[in-house]
Amino acid sequence: MGTFTKKNIRHLSEEEIKANLAELSEPGFRAAQISQWVWQKGAASFDEMTNLPKALRDKLAENFDIYKMTIATRQISSDGTIKLAFRLYDGELVEGVLIPHEKRMTACISSQVGCSLACSFCATARLPRKRNLYFDEIYDQVALIHRETMQQNSLPLTNIVFMGMGEPLLNYGQVQKAIKKITSDEGLGMAPKRITVSTAGIAKMITKLGDENVKFNLALSLHAANDKKRNQIMAINETNDLETLKAALKHFYNQTGSRVTFEYVMLKGFNDTLEDAKELADFCAAVPCKVNLIEYNPIENGIFEKSSGNALHRFKDHLETRHIIANIRRSRGEDIDAACGQLANKGGGRNIVAFAVF
Repeated sequence: MGTFTKKNIRHLSEEEIKANLAELSEPGFRAAQISQWVWQKGAASFDEMTNLPKALRDKLAENFDIYKMTIATRQISSDGTIKLAFRLYDGELVEGVLIPHEKRMTACISSQVGCSLACSFCATARLPRKRNLYFDEIYDQVALIHRETMQQNSLPLTNIVFMGMGEPLLNYGQVQKAIKKITSDEGLGMAPKRITVSTAGIAKMITKLGDENVKFNLALSLHAANDKKRNQIMAINETNDLETLKAALKHFYNQTGSRVTFEYVMLKGFNDTLEDAKELADFCAAVPCKVNLIEYNPIENGIFEKSSGNALHRFKDHLETRHIIANIRRSRGEDIDAACGQLANKGGGRNIVAFAVF
């Protein structure tokens, strides 16, 4: 992770800010005001903190920075989906998406710059993982997308999905810290059950989520229910095979009582046959769950194609005969490359890619 030229004030607790204020000969009660400005009010500079004396604002600017994320580009789809490229303090870019529905507004956010998992059906796999995001950078994505939906739709953000760039459970500490801040009264006050963390399958971290009895939802990007096929498209399966994942998911459910969501991108002729549906149904028997069947969106020089509508519905029908809740997730934002595994910002010589649709 990057380095800062000044202390990042958002990386300090309120008590730590109070201690720093004492060193500057300033009263401790200002710490609560500063915290409110940088979190709830989203201040990008100390000059915005108008209830602080000018002399204190100058001292803060001399010793600290806020390192606020900014919106680099914005694209709006014909279906109302909004793709945002966020510029970080060190010049790196990540992307987030606002996905509007009739009754909910969902933010799809990133946890890393790039990704290290090399899933063959996803364009993000072509980017190297440059660094983890800090918790305040994750928070900023949510806050900025919330502001976007209020401006564009006059509706608040209702849901958050960690389905963007990167593997959230390989940035475990910062993701957990971000969720704590997002759900706190001192942050955005969102309910944990409105948040879903999606993983490609890091078994030991799924077990840890269970041990910590987390209150948010868990989704597993499964995409194949036998090891041979999953190894072909998801290298992570070679060290986290399906039996290992099954044990971790059982532990997670037993500890949290939270039903798991399996994400399953439908790939023509590869994982969309009736036999594949039977294997998935067998895997689903391990733990209470639901399944999201996701339309595949071709990526540049990709090797897969989208399953036919008949294959998609035949697959769903079989799962339902096995009493498994299954939903077909249609792609959104295709005209601005904001659909599943397809996001690509090619401006400025960069190639930023993102997300799985939920």
